[in-house]
Formats: sequence, structure tokens, C-alpha cells
Amino acid sequence: MTGTFELYIDEDKSFRFRLKAPDGTVVAVSKSFPDKRAAVCGISDVREYAGMGLISDLCPEVPLRAPATTTSVPVARQASPVAMPPLPAPTRHHGPLPPRERTRPWHTPALIDHPASV
Repeated sequence: MTGTFELYIDEDKSFRFRLKAPDGTVVAVSKSFPDKRAAVCGISDVREYAGMGLISDLCPEVPLRAPATTTSVPVARQASPVAMPPLPAPTRHHGPLPPRERTRPWHTPALIDHPASV
């Protein structure tokens, strides 16, 4: 399912829209617009740019968890992709394709319709 854009008038009598997820959760709320037409243009812009938008992470590096105060047990590391063995090539279930016939011209005079003489 897709989200829903809701166009509404806020407490300052300005136009806004909000994007709601299929479960009803508000995902985004727009800035205020002076008129309805500008708000609809804003919805159009969000539709155009959101699917192609890149993510710019402006957050400072923060550890996900606080460091453990107890002594930690060493964890086995996963092998790097370079150390992994190569995958076998897939088996072919058909022979090579036959060579194309290049001697026959694509357009022959017999295949071209000539206009009737007037």
C-alpha cells in the first residue's frame, strides 16, 4: 500500500499537508503555504524528489550502546569477502547459439510495397 497526503488548514489559517503511512502514522508534516495551490505544488515536489533522494547523514558519530563495564569475551569475526571462496560457474543447459545468417538482406524489392501507378 502507499501513503496518503492530507491537505489541511492549520491554526494560523495557512495550508499544510502531512504524509501518512498506510497504518495511519504521520510520517512527515510540511511547512505552511500561503494558498492551496502552493501546497499542492509542494505535494507534487515531494512525490518527485522523495523516491530519488539521497541520504545525507549530518549526525555526529555516536556509539549505538554505552561501553560495557564488564570484561568482554572475544567474538569470532566473520571472514572478509576477499577470503571467501569463489562461487562455481552455473552450468549451461543449452549449446551455443547458431550463427546468424548475414547474407540475406533485410529489405528486398519483393518485400517492399510499391505505390500503385496512377
